[in-house]
Amino acid sequence: MLARRTLARVGSQPSVLGAAPTNARNMATLRELELRLKSVRNIEKITKSMKMIASTKLNKAQRAMVQGKQYGAANAELFQNAPPETSTKRRLFIVVSSDKGLCGGVHSSVSKATRREFAEHNLDPESPIMVIGDKSKAQLSRALPNNLALTFNQIGRDVPTFADAAGVADLVIKSGVQYDSITIVYNKFVSAISYEAATVEVLTENSLKESPGFKAYEMEDDFTKDVAEFALANAIYAALVEGHACEISARRNAMDNASKNASDMINSLQLQYNRGRQASITNELVDIITGPFSVSMPYALADQIL
Repeated sequence: MLARRTLARVGSQPSVLGAAPTNARNMATLRELELRLKSVRNIEKITKSMKMIASTKLNKAQRAMVQGKQYGAANAELFQNAPPETSTKRRLFIVVSSDKGLCGGVHSSVSKATRREFAEHNLDPESPIMVIGDKSKAQLSRALPNNLALTFNQIGRDVPTFADAAGVADLVIKSGVQYDSITIVYNKFVSAISYEAATVEVLTENSLKESPGFKAYEMEDDFTKDVAEFALANAIYAALVEGHACEISARRNAMDNASKNASDMINSLQLQYNRGRQASITNELVDIITGPFSVSMPYALADQIL
């Protein structure tokens, strides 16, 4: 009788005082998975919304790009008929980007193209750089900090206008920076899913005066100056609108990829959650089924001993 009571008391006590249940860790993991699922679903909603907004803006940006390319075509025809006699070493690089991110490698594309121009061509190491946009400014300030002469921001928040380009051109001319020619580095729109870095050269006032095409005609003194300023504004405007279209297109593609990745992550996390939940329910059922046997086991052992 004493042995029966002792075995019953030992069987009813927990094996370790203060020990957590066997499924405590499973419950914590399930809770973590549930919170992560909620977080990823919220991110997916944001990326889908940003994709829809970018898709709406892309049509407007493409229309502005088509109109802006006409300005660039006029510049190309002018410079084609007035080529410079000598090559220049001290160039002014105008890098066209923007202030916003979440658009893939748009900004790093023009930054790499600028560094490649310095590496592949025999240029003056002190050739100045002017950057439109904070993103490329941050990248070039690490790679070529001594060449940065002027930076612009808050340009191209919406579709760029010719007034924005004219303001940039006016500040470039009045900056007092010494250069022999101007090279604009921008993103060229290839299609709705691709773009590439490109450069366009803009002749200065002195280059236009010395070109054979302009020497053949008698002109007023201020004519070449006005033509050079207007040509620079035209080239900057064409680069701004084309770069803006590339940025919107890249942002739409980036948000589309982010939404797909979020959907794949949700499916994976949901599968893990379901497996963990099923395992937890199975353990609880096993405990319920084997509970009566674990309680009656000490009495059976006591009867066998007695």
